Amino acid sequence: MDITVTTIPYEDRSILSNLIQLYRYDSSEFDDHVVNRHGLYPYKYLDHQWTDDYRRPFIVKVDGEIAGFVLLILDVPNEFTKLSSAEKTIVISDFFMMRKYRRKGIGKQVAFLLFQQFAGSFWEVKQTISNKPAYEFWNRIIREYTGSNYTEVVIQNESWNGPIFVFQS
Repeated sequence: MDITVTTIPYEDRSILSNLIQLYRYDSSEFDDHVVNRHGLYPYKYLDHQWTDDYRRPFIVKVDGEIAGFVLLILDVPNEFTKLSSAEKTIVISDFFMMRKYRRKGIGKQVAFLLFQQFAGSFWEVKQTISNKPAYEFWNRIIREYTGSNYTEVVIQNESWNGPIFVFQS
């Protein structure tokens, strides 16, 4: 199985837009997203993936077929809430694998590839409090990757409601 994780060029914006619809639909049971009057899930940060220097959109392919996407925030700006005191902190803003590719170890390989690509960085991975499957996935992946050398903090305020894992790659 050939797994690739590459940056999405702006010319492929529509691919990310389409995948975000699947992602938002999938996660709507946990985060209460609703469709707009056009039957679409709005995502206000779509164009920001290419206009904000600190954002990076990645597409995941398995044997050449689109399997998902990852949206990263690199060098988290000061206006973002972050727990890490490190100067360079990366946040996994969104991580989506299509159902066909779940429970096959692909998500783990994608996460490990990104951790290795940005080796030495501090990471923060957040999940909403109600998304138990995401929590279990990230808890298992980060525990394995770090050898249990990570911090978990639960935030419950107006800016976030859920667990956040903090670790260094």
